[in-house]
Amino acid sequence: MKPNLYLETTIPSYLTARTSTNIIIAGRQAVTHEFWENERHNYKLYVSDYVIGECGRGDSNIAKKRLSLIDGIEALEDTPDVHSLADIYMILLSIPQKNIIDALHLSICCINNIDILLSWNCTHLGIENMLRVQKYNDAHELFTPMMITPDSLIKKYLEVDFND
Repeated sequence: MKPNLYLETTIPSYLTARTSTNIIIAGRQAVTHEFWENERHNYKLYVSDYVIGECGRGDSNIAKKRLSLIDGIEALEDTPDVHSLADIYMILLSIPQKNIIDALHLSICCINNIDILLSWNCTHLGIENMLRVQKYNDAHELFTPMMITPDSLIKKYLEVDFND
């Protein structure tokens, strides 16, 4: 059985954006394309209405591309439990109210037992916060997804030969 994977909004955003002149962003875009072309088929993909809503914002042409990209991917259901847990994560992770969507992405993954939350948003969904979430969730018998970036899923980017 394939692991299930939640595509946070940064994934379709990186896939549809013009190639950046910033080398770090351009590298992330390239890795995201590599994931999309060669790795995504190894996972059962999910989004949510939060992802769909965020993908629909901004420039209408780019929004259409983002929405087209995720069309057909199952959207996880929003529930009161998702909102209650998001409120807890807001406090636990010191997420500002303007970024509540980050807590909602995380809580919907926890409530739905999603194996992987894939995101480039490492400010609120990165490894440091994953440890806090893991501790809280373990204490409250909640599922914790791996919160990782696309490069973490692409094995060839992780295999470095320092003898070259």
